[in-house]
Amino acid sequence: MFRKILIANRGEIAVRIMRTCREMGIQSVAVFSKIDRKSPFVYHADEAYPLGGITSQESYLQWNKILDIAARCGADAIHPGYGFLSENAEFAEAVEKAGFTFIGPSPEAIRLMGNKTAARKLMIAHHVPTVPGTEDAVRDIATAQKIAAEIGYPVLIKAAAGGGGKGMRLVEKDEEFKEAVEGAAREASAAFGDASVYIEKFVEEPRHIEFQILSDGQGKTIHLGERECSIQRRHQKVVEESPSALLDDALRKAMGQAAVRAAEACGYKGAGTIEFLVDKHRKFYFLEMNTRLQVEHPVTEMVTGLDLVEEQITIAAGHGMSRQKNISKFWGHAVECRLYAENPDNNFSPSPGTIAFLKAADGPGIREDSGVTQGSEISLYYDPMISKLIAWGSDRQQAIRRMMRALQEYEISGIHTTIPFLIKVMGHQAFQQGRFTTKFIEEYGDDLFTVDEATAETAAFISAVDFLEEKKRISVKAPDNGSDTAFKWKNLHRKNALRSR
Repeated sequence: MFRKILIANRGEIAVRIMRTCREMGIQSVAVFSKIDRKSPFVYHADEAYPLGGITSQESYLQWNKILDIAARCGADAIHPGYGFLSENAEFAEAVEKAGFTFIGPSPEAIRLMGNKTAARKLMIAHHVPTVPGTEDAVRDIATAQKIAAEIGYPVLIKAAAGGGGKGMRLVEKDEEFKEAVEGAAREASAAFGDASVYIEKFVEEPRHIEFQILSDGQGKTIHLGERECSIQRRHQKVVEESPSALLDDALRKAMGQAAVRAAEACGYKGAGTIEFLVDKHRKFYFLEMNTRLQVEHPVTEMVTGLDLVEEQITIAAGHGMSRQKNISKFWGHAVECRLYAENPDNNFSPSPGTIAFLKAADGPGIREDSGVTQGSEISLYYDPMISKLIAWGSDRQQAIRRMMRALQEYEISGIHTTIPFLIKVMGHQAFQQGRFTTKFIEEYGDDLFTVDEATAETAAFISAVDFLEEKKRISVKAPDNGSDTAFKWKNLHRKNALRSR
């Protein structure tokens, strides 16, 4: 087993990984930017080293600095968390070449499944249902326009190398096609450095359902059931749950088998997620594979009893997986809400600032994965997620009731949050009855947002002022602790406890 793991990430996911390391008797190493010097994850680690820089490009994406720190601190392995470098095949290769273990799939699997058109071809070859569309990237707009007409409008233009809604356009009629392709290509190029786009049939009344898979890399691949991720804003998930209210045993079995085939097709190793769209006729289609740990992994942990980070670590260390069979029955129901420092009533605009007061919810069935504390600064330079709140219940109704109670108990001030919005989602009749699609927020916006135009304009002005104050604070007050600085923080009590084992 590994002796020391460097976590190449920040915030709540860094804390989450460190907790499992602690349970396993493994030392953890944090790396941090200037802004994150006083963040909870830094002090939660056994050792912490500065990367310097403010933006992610200057810090958490600087893999040469990360590998240098890993060598200096004597780490055995590197866990990328999610986001940042977690699905970067070049980084995974560099980690292995430098003599460390990358806690994740092979660079080849990351590269193959990270390209949407290549992944699509692979799924077709292994009989995994895919949405009708082009197998290759669009080369000629006129030809592509003809294909779109044959598929039938509406169609989606999607970035071949990306995700998260970037480089995506919905085209409802032929005369909109050329402009949509050009716009999607520009956005894809800016976001991913690759302007390639492809065409996909628009799935009507879609539900977004994903399957968690585990593979030991030695021929054994299983699934751990599904997560429903249909409550989204701007193609980003905000509520997840397991199991899905839509699936019955037959559909779950068929989708689970397809997910396993998809993972086996790319020779996968570790924890990953196969994402599907399910249409109004209950037909399912492969969407993409996330070759990393998902933000929403806690709901699967709550209904299976597994620690997915521990599974990742033991598989990477060559010890296989603890679970030998697919999950046939779930232990109750779990719901996760992502709490963001955003103003939902102003188009989810960021709300940077200091958390003046914080008292998290707790009680029966409640778990919180958080990367902040009272006094923490929410910066515009990183994802504005405050924490993930998870509620477990013996059934879906109890899990929702517990989530409602936890959201109502949660106390936080100094910034806008999405908590009021999430309370409305949990209490909405369509959500409680399981009757929703990925267009839930658009369809029921009148029930979820109640702020008038004047209030929205005021909120937008406050956000702009907050942004300017944040820039001023960073440029004037933040000390430069670059990665060459000798500063290193250690939890001496933790170090001595490990030494005495």
